[in-house]
Amino acid sequence: MARLSDIIEDFIKQALRDAEGVAEIQRNELASHFNCVPSQINYVISTRFTHDRGYYVESRRGGGGFIRISRVNVGRGGSGGYLMHIVSSLGSRISQQDAEAFIGNFVDYDVVTEREAYAMRAAVSDKALARISQPGRDVVRADILRNMLTGLAV
Repeated sequence: MARLSDIIEDFIKQALRDAEGVAEIQRNELASHFNCVPSQINYVISTRFTHDRGYYVESRRGGGGFIRISRVNVGRGGSGGYLMHIVSSLGSRISQQDAEAFIGNFVDYDVVTEREAYAMRAAVSDKALARISQPGRDVVRADILRNMLTGLAV
């Protein structure tokens, strides 16, 4: 049997498909629909609809508040916008593990080929950056990844 979080995630994903990539939800209404607390909705959104999974979340609080979830266009034909979205959301440093997770998503979303991903992983690996001590290594890794993505986005 599916967990409630999985069911809520599937419901939101279906709403995104039905609305062609942008869904606007009322947190309290969704919580009422699933007979759960609003924080359960927050949990699902904050863990399953993240930037690195290709989503943009906008929230407005208050009586007329809403949560708008947008699926970033990730097809190879429209990958430039997605890559630039990642570039702008990339922090000043990134670990090798996080960089590899991003690169894995790029392959999954057909934004880069397996061959391109292999080259990207090699460039941001701890082995390639071994002469740089921490925490500088994670800063340089973020710069390299950002520059690679910018180059691919054009």
